[in-house]
Amino acid sequence: MASTDIATKELQNPMDVAEYLFRRLHEVGIRAVHGVPGDYNLSALDYLPKCGLDWVGNCNELNAGYAADGYARVKGISALITTFGVGELSAVNAIAGAYSEFVPIVHIVGQPTTQSQKDGMLLHHTLGNGDFDVFTKMSSAISCYVARLNDPQDAATLIDSAIRECWIHSRPVYVTLPTDMIYAKVNGDRLKTPIDLSSPSNDPEKEDYVVDVVLKYLRAAKNPIILVDACAIRHRALEEVHELVEASGLPTFVTPMGKGAVDETHKNFGGVYAGNGSNAGVSDVVESSDLILSIGAIKSDFNTAGFTYRIGQLNTIDFHSNYVRVRYSEYPDINMKGVIRKVVKQMGKLNPAPAPPINNTLPKSEQTSNSQTITHAWLWPTVGQWLKENDVVLTETGTANFGIWDTRFPANVTAISQVLWGSIGYALGSCQGAALAAKELQNRRTILFIGDGSLQLTVQEISTMLRNKLNPIIFVICNEGYTIERYIHGWDASYNDIQPWDHVGIPKVFGAQSGYKGYRIKTRDELLKLFADQSFCVSDDLQLVEVYMPRDDAPAALKLTAEAAAKRNE
Repeated sequence: MASTDIATKELQNPMDVAEYLFRRLHEVGIRAVHGVPGDYNLSALDYLPKCGLDWVGNCNELNAGYAADGYARVKGISALITTFGVGELSAVNAIAGAYSEFVPIVHIVGQPTTQSQKDGMLLHHTLGNGDFDVFTKMSSAISCYVARLNDPQDAATLIDSAIRECWIHSRPVYVTLPTDMIYAKVNGDRLKTPIDLSSPSNDPEKEDYVVDVVLKYLRAAKNPIILVDACAIRHRALEEVHELVEASGLPTFVTPMGKGAVDETHKNFGGVYAGNGSNAGVSDVVESSDLILSIGAIKSDFNTAGFTYRIGQLNTIDFHSNYVRVRYSEYPDINMKGVIRKVVKQMGKLNPAPAPPINNTLPKSEQTSNSQTITHAWLWPTVGQWLKENDVVLTETGTANFGIWDTRFPANVTAISQVLWGSIGYALGSCQGAALAAKELQNRRTILFIGDGSLQLTVQEISTMLRNKLNPIIFVICNEGYTIERYIHGWDASYNDIQPWDHVGIPKVFGAQSGYKGYRIKTRDELLKLFADQSFCVSDDLQLVEVYMPRDDAPAALKLTAEAAAKRNE
């Protein structure tokens, strides 16, 4: 009898590796798996239904990766399945973006059998040189953990560790699943013990010391403020942030990547801080503060309107998932959640200054305008008046990503954008995953704003949305090409132009006979009428809206950031 058979016989509750893996995914809240079928993962896909998981079936692996990213940002974690070589490499851009922006995706790659790999066989989807590790090495640089399921003895342990690392670090993990390992047996009784997803506790003495240091500067400050950024969202510190905002009464601001982290209807909320691209009145308050409690900061160029932050480290306390920095002193291996909780309990009463008022009122120039042209200055405050609580709002890299800074959200809005990685076309793929997650959570609208140029990169996912009966509202900003690129370089260059499409007709091209509606909007009155139509605001149909805007119009923040990018590129 083979040693593997003996090992299987000794198991109390033998279970196939694929079933164990998928049941663990279900355990952490995943209900649908994105990806593209390929011969090295087909047998594994057969296990999905019995584990309570739906197969999405995307049009290509890049889009599937984007969709998994959007799903994770709404549900907390996601899964992606691709096939060896050709499939996984097509998803690399999306996985790199998720790594960059701290999005947890379990990337499962179907591989040839372990014996084929040992023998270095000349198989399809390889480089033809017998090297079966080359793609794993590529992905290891954009994954926080790699689990090679090559041996049943440690497969279950590696699966549990991969999912835990993915959750704790909020970054992608890479899991290989050779075809012969799909049916290999592991101990199913392990499923009786849930994976421990709790973050490691801070050393109590060290944590108390850091809290004392933070309180020392906080109590001495005359006009402290709170600035919330993306990693507060990604590392699940929003509950602690909300408690700090409420208990302290301090004026609270978000960065562009932090949109949605704070209840923007709260009396403490003062708007978006992005250096020169800040909401009106915000930069004066933030930059004159003598203490900034900066939570989860990612100070990238697009997040700071071209590095135009004017806040010094001497007046800043940085809270992160793995360290706290008080002015110029850094305390490693300290998670911000425990520190913030204790600060809230011990800080006592503060005397904060009021936050600057912020609303969705149109700028004076737009209030007095008789023009019917839809401009960015008019559009984004108007969108804020139309949005509802619990909406999921996606904005594509470009005009929408910057325009949304001027939209004040209702409560509990989830904002999705890719400010740091900035892969054009991301938002449409992400919208599919976000809409699916919103459908699972129920009673959440999914709304996408995307440019006509960006849409052309990933338009196939509208087909996936129709197939899965999803109902996002997609606004296509029709402004004749790549506006953000024009502002950086090549204003009239042909490479920034696109072929105009009939966007309203796209769902029909993808085979939809029903289940969708299309609109072509060219004036302000037409858009206001659409926003007032309840059958549009709440619908079971996918809705696609063309919004026509001037070719040379853009949000002021985009112009500033693009100018800074152009100078750096020189």
